[in-house]
Amino acid sequence: MNQPFVLSTSSRTRPSPYYDATVAAGVQGFSVYNHMLLPTFYVSAEEDYWPIINGVSMWDVAVERQVELRGPDAAVLATMLTPRDLSKMKIGQCKYIPMVDHNGGLINDPVLLKLAEDHFWISIADSDVRLWALGIAGALGLDVTVTEPDVSPLAIQGPKANDVAASLFGEWVRELKFFWFREFDFDGIPLVIARSGWSKQGGFELYLRDGSMGTELWDRVAAAGAPWDIKPGTPSTLERIEGGLLSYGNDMTLENTPFEVGLGKYCAIDQEADFIGKAALQRVRDEGVTRNQVGIFIEGDKIASNTRRWPVWSMDDEIIGEVTSAAHSPRLERNISFAILDMAHQEPGTPVRIDMSDCLAGDGSRDIREGSVAPLPFIS
Repeated sequence: MNQPFVLSTSSRTRPSPYYDATVAAGVQGFSVYNHMLLPTFYVSAEEDYWPIINGVSMWDVAVERQVELRGPDAAVLATMLTPRDLSKMKIGQCKYIPMVDHNGGLINDPVLLKLAEDHFWISIADSDVRLWALGIAGALGLDVTVTEPDVSPLAIQGPKANDVAASLFGEWVRELKFFWFREFDFDGIPLVIARSGWSKQGGFELYLRDGSMGTELWDRVAAAGAPWDIKPGTPSTLERIEGGLLSYGNDMTLENTPFEVGLGKYCAIDQEADFIGKAALQRVRDEGVTRNQVGIFIEGDKIASNTRRWPVWSMDDEIIGEVTSAAHSPRLERNISFAILDMAHQEPGTPVRIDMSDCLAGDGSRDIREGSVAPLPFIS
């Protein structure tokens, strides 16, 4: 039987600058991400989801920590850390960058922001990228400082995000291009405002550059969003699986190369510049991948998000892969999931079986579901 538990914290688990504001707004759960507390829900996964789809939602995503590269060799280090071609990146631009180790395994899939020719932020998913960057910089003897600055993102996401942002900062934000940003003084609150965010519904991330102003920024966004019924929310597992957005640590790990999880398009592996993992990725490209990410529809009763990876079987009782993330889609009214499967079982419509037994029932029975391979994304 599952027992309730309490998330115990210490000085190793930091609250965000928005923590007090999220508690006042009614947050009901937290996870740990980059050694910080990440809000996970306010009402329920589904009720928190609908404002992202139909209206506007604000999220404490301060856990998206920044690894700052600054100095004469900042661009050199940034180039070494990713197979993505950065040679034409402009100041004020963001780029989604896979980061791999010397064997081509994924270390992280952050967003890179270029603030100046010698100044970058790596806005990271859940792993210790700063330690990796420090090690590489030291080994190469680069003239660059690698730090974690006082920068904490707050996201505004949903189809009405443009209206809320314009009411806060001015009409200019409507013209901000996707994956571009602007530095902005918001009545004394120092921000970097980027058109970005971990949803397919569109919106902005407000990179707060003074953590002491977290509650003030939260309250001002909430007040400005009131005419559009803004709600506190969190990154939505339901919405991201529908839209095909990956979660590092869930859908990809150090055991996966970018080619296995649909990130090969971000890898310019034959570029002139050198980068860590170049030879390994060239070898994987030339030899071909043996497994790849797909979607799977899972039949049966509504499922909750998975807490571990579920084995996937062919109809001939052969293990062919595993489900990495799963949820019930409110818009499709079906159970949907990401899976990494052998290449021989990639065709949409291919029947499979999924072992969803997170734990054995009291009678020893297992929860085995039928499913079928589906193309990604589930909802464009």
